[in-house]
Amino acid sequence: MNKLRKKYLEETTSFSSEDAKFMEMAIRLSEENIDNGGGPFGAVIVRDGEIIATGTNRVVPNSDPTAHAEVMAIRNACAKLGTFQLTGSTVYSSCEPCPMCLSALYWAGVSRICYGNTKDDAKAIDFDDSFIYDQLELSYDERSIRCEHFMRSDALRAFRKWAEKDDKVAY
Repeated sequence: MNKLRKKYLEETTSFSSEDAKFMEMAIRLSEENIDNGGGPFGAVIVRDGEIIATGTNRVVPNSDPTAHAEVMAIRNACAKLGTFQLTGSTVYSSCEPCPMCLSALYWAGVSRICYGNTKDDAKAIDFDDSFIYDQLELSYDERSIRCEHFMRSDALRAFRKWAEKDDKVAY
């Protein structure tokens, strides 16, 4: 990192030069991924100054709508560590996480999320998630995807079985 940029970071933000290094990596991954058939998104997961895993958007190449950069990084990190918890980790993402990725990051238990582009920047290039935020505000009857609730008493059997299980792993 050049001296001017380092000085700017130190004077204007609470981000360290190490933060900038990992964010630059996420941004570089997002740029390289475009040339590899993916979307313009990259993510890096770091714990105690060490890179655990990275991920890029592979939605189109993998034919997987959940293959966002953050989700791919979570999958890679959890597989590497042999756990579903990433407590104490920081995620550096080239863009503000979408609702799905944000939820996954919460479920993974990360401690910090840093991002470059905003959701409005993403919207400006036709990666617009605002319809999801809008849908969450609506009642089930008003949502564009029909949501129907039935057979609850039958479905509760699995929940009762789980509640009675002595050796369950809570998450």
